[in-house]
Amino acid sequence: MLLLQIDTALIIEKVILISVILMGSLGIAMYATWGERKVAAIMQDRIGPNRAGPFGLFQPLADGMKLFFKEEIIPDRSTRFIFILGPCLAMLTATMTSAVVPWGPDYTTASGRIISFQVADINIGILFVFGVVSLGVYGVMLGGWASNNKFSLLSSIRAASQAISYELAMGISLIALLMMTGSLSLREIVAQQHGFWSDGYFSWNFFKQPVGFIIFLICAFAELNRAPFDLPECESELNMGYHQEYSSMKLGFYLFAEYINMFVSSAIIVTLFFGGYNFPFMDQVAGAVNPLLFSAICIMALLGKVVCMILFFMFIRWTLPRFRYDQLMKLGWRSLIPLALANMLVTGVVILWFTKK
Repeated sequence: MLLLQIDTALIIEKVILISVILMGSLGIAMYATWGERKVAAIMQDRIGPNRAGPFGLFQPLADGMKLFFKEEIIPDRSTRFIFILGPCLAMLTATMTSAVVPWGPDYTTASGRIISFQVADINIGILFVFGVVSLGVYGVMLGGWASNNKFSLLSSIRAASQAISYELAMGISLIALLMMTGSLSLREIVAQQHGFWSDGYFSWNFFKQPVGFIIFLICAFAELNRAPFDLPECESELNMGYHQEYSSMKLGFYLFAEYINMFVSSAIIVTLFFGGYNFPFMDQVAGAVNPLLFSAICIMALLGKVVCMILFFMFIRWTLPRFRYDQLMKLGWRSLIPLALANMLVTGVVILWFTKK
């Protein structure tokens, strides 16, 4: 009879890590709404939120309380169970993708125990991310269809076709990166980008795959339904899009899911192309401070890059106008996919050339 040994300390570590990541994601998503308004105000020469608390810092709390206490309305002609399931699924998939992100280097305690700042170190981390992201569109599709509203249904159809179109280009752009790294594990990809300079060249994948990064970034905008790819919630055409019939915290779940997706997508982009928690001169810093402080510095370096990426997402939203839908499809199928294929072939040729040398 086989007895399973349960590592209680490991379970406690993972529960604490999951709780911190979940609450941190919710907090960042909440204050990303404040940041979005402030960025828009700066770019439009306005003040932005300034009434609720100093510098308007309590505005997200006021918005959350307003959504929480609002009357909850479920349309009579909606499919009730699926109507409720839609925002729950959107929120669930938004939080699941953070499980494979390495937030910092392993920390070894005085007793020799290794504590990992990653919920699940699976060797197919990128495939996990793609699988969860592909499920995320179902939250939008189910919500739009179950509302029994023509505008919401049209919005969900747009979301599905947009996701299918841009996931293909995103996947092909990553193949070139995987050909260079030889691994699907996010932790291994981060480890290969150690520091900032290695073997006479930059170690971050952004410098090795600039075309792949640009394609991946454009596809990330489309997958997140962020402007200029916010066709599923195009207010000028579809009123409010897929969440037009939603109110109270069901609407809040959709809004929160969008900002959590932006945060986690920024973390994945930083992990794949900008070294993750690596930073210049990290080896010198590691030798000058204790290991726990070094791990904290690495985590802060990753979060700093993530915040910069989120600000870039917000900057683009208030800079570029929305695409027409035919332009959206042409960009995905006629431009990004051929460019991603060409980048993959060129990468293969370069790798083969240096291998033969």
